[in-house]
Amino acid sequence: MVETAQQRRNTLAEHPSPTKAKTVRVFTHEKPLRLELGDILSPVDVAYETYGTLNSDGTNAILVCHALTGNAHAANLAPHQNGQPGWWDGVIGPGKGFDTDRYFVISSNFLGSCYGTTGPASINPSTGKPYQADFPQMTIRDMVRVQHELVGALGVKRLVTVAGGSLGGMQVLEWGLLYPEIVDSLLPIATAARHSPWCIALNEAARLAIQNDPAWNDGHYSDQPAQGLALARMVAMISYRSAESLNAKFGRALQQEHSGNEYRDLFARGRDLFQVESYLRYQGKKLVDRFDANSYLAITRAMDLHDVSLGYGSVATALGRISAKALSIGIDSDVLYPVEEQKELAGLIPHARYAEIHSPHGHDAFLIEFEAMNKLIRDFLP
Repeated sequence: MVETAQQRRNTLAEHPSPTKAKTVRVFTHEKPLRLELGDILSPVDVAYETYGTLNSDGTNAILVCHALTGNAHAANLAPHQNGQPGWWDGVIGPGKGFDTDRYFVISSNFLGSCYGTTGPASINPSTGKPYQADFPQMTIRDMVRVQHELVGALGVKRLVTVAGGSLGGMQVLEWGLLYPEIVDSLLPIATAARHSPWCIALNEAARLAIQNDPAWNDGHYSDQPAQGLALARMVAMISYRSAESLNAKFGRALQQEHSGNEYRDLFARGRDLFQVESYLRYQGKKLVDRFDANSYLAITRAMDLHDVSLGYGSVATALGRISAKALSIGIDSDVLYPVEEQKELAGLIPHARYAEIHSPHGHDAFLIEFEAMNKLIRDFLP
């Protein structure tokens, strides 16, 4: 059975996803999309937001790419969001690094996520039910090809820059390789040319936490595998921060003072004793309330498959093909993507340089250190 666009919208209305974002617009790519691993998706919906105004030549656009559990809502400049903060509010807006008085900024939810773009929680048009574990495995390059379709549909002729951190930075690199004819510059932040064994190991531990949840049901669950997804998030959160950051924020502070007997009783019952434990549990629950477990698996596998050398022979050969100028930004306290990986990018991309953010906040610093980010962006962009 092949659904029309209107029939698909009706189906989505009857089977709403609890994690679907309220986005400004949804672009539908109607033509069959052949994925890098051979499967075909059709049609593909893409949730996106834009900020600022596209000029008459279509040449003042900037694309920002989000990370693992992000979405299209990058900035609090969209009226429908009712003041909800965006994930990169600190650098997008009038007078900021990505100045919306000068640039037309695009942010889209990538393929495989669960915030309005086609992914495991979306309705499979051939069955009328959510794809769930039957969603075909996508790659970073697939995400970028879908973004390219969106950018063209918006009338963009050139991109002043493509920017993003972490998984967003992986997309940035693939933009430089796949579409050099329309990309003037690249801003990869806290990312790498290929996923390291360290990162793959952390992702596998997170995936196993989800798959070992009794509610998992081989990915065809009726209720979220909440305990597993929360644990996966806790594992990730530890890697997103540094020891210095957690020490400064929590130290060994207890939730409250207890006598010796109370202390032993709470510990034995598995209750939150330390503030850092409570923080991790809170972060886990927040993700369960807003994200889909199958999407988490599909996206982390796409990250693990990330390797710019695929099809080019070597990382050096691949990065050497990038013609856009680039600013590779590292974070000195990042334990997930150490600065050596960003320095490698700067050393192998022909027109690139390296800059470093000094922060105690670890990998997440690109979402926190807005003053430093804005300075680097302003100095880099034309």
